[in-house]
Amino acid sequence: MNAKRKGKLPDRRRAAALVEFAVVAPLLLTLLFGIIEYGYVFLVRQTVMHAAREGCRVAVLQSTTEPYTEVTERIAEIMGTVGMSNYTLTMTHATLENPRETVRISIPMSEVSLVGSLIPHSADEVVGTAVMRKEGAPVAPSEG
Repeated sequence: MNAKRKGKLPDRRRAAALVEFAVVAPLLLTLLFGIIEYGYVFLVRQTVMHAAREGCRVAVLQSTTEPYTEVTERIAEIMGTVGMSNYTLTMTHATLENPRETVRISIPMSEVSLVGSLIPHSADEVVGTAVMRKEGAPVAPSEG
């Protein structure tokens, strides 16, 4: 009898292995998709931060003036590397009182997430902000 089934699992052991796999597979798949989701959100977050820094860097150059098309083009170029085009860009420009340029880029998490609401996220959006002093910005006259 053992000669017939040499190298094969008995039917009961095969069924037990199948049941164990059915119990463990959803947990493993959830873990796998969670790792992929976290990695992709991290990639997009780093890209958004990089795009904000690059946009701000271009905005602080003396040659950059209204309508800041160089800034928006540079940001769009960087965001295109991860296939993101549905982002919100907010810029605050330098003035005499505040010689700082601010660039803020935000993307709703629903645009970033690969698995939707299957895996909850701690934030509603991915945000990147950069603030730099404008080169050659006029200095407010000192009183005194």
